[in-house]
Amino acid sequence: MRCEVCGRKIHTDPVRAEIEGAKLTVCVECSKYGRVITREEADVALNAAEKSSAPVAIHIQKKKPEARVELTQEMVEGYPNKIRQAREKLGLSHEDLGKKINEKESVLRKLETGKMAPNNMLVTKLEHVLKIKLLAPISEDKVPQVQTSKTAGELTLGDLMQFDKKGGEEPKGRKQS
Repeated sequence: MRCEVCGRKIHTDPVRAEIEGAKLTVCVECSKYGRVITREEADVALNAAEKSSAPVAIHIQKKKPEARVELTQEMVEGYPNKIRQAREKLGLSHEDLGKKINEKESVLRKLETGKMAPNNMLVTKLEHVLKIKLLAPISEDKVPQVQTSKTAGELTLGDLMQFDKKGGEEPKGRKQS
């Protein structure tokens, strides 16, 4: 089978894609020029093809599983002050530190004022250059555990807000009206 866009022979599974309004059978490289037709759209096209009795080649693309990431570390408390103190201890200006880690001065100023949280790459650079730790394991005591039971009644969003305001006291259950 040949790609209907570039004309090359398709060695892998052909892809069904809509390119500029036309539904074509293309190779994987040419599928990036349009929108790959999903299973639902392929089923609709198949039903329409059965009614018209015209042969139609359809490739059904399966959805890829989503990657799940479990967070195990969090930023330490007071990271803006920690960054500023470490920078000053080394005698570096914002400009000097920015040159060392290849980052803008404005980003460093925002970090030190707490207006911005660093991404993982920036945290790694700062930890290395400033010789400090900005990430710590997530502590269990900071995560409130709310357990509900069917007999106590289900909790509402308002119940959870009261739980947060009370500083971690577990709610008693939904109040009956």
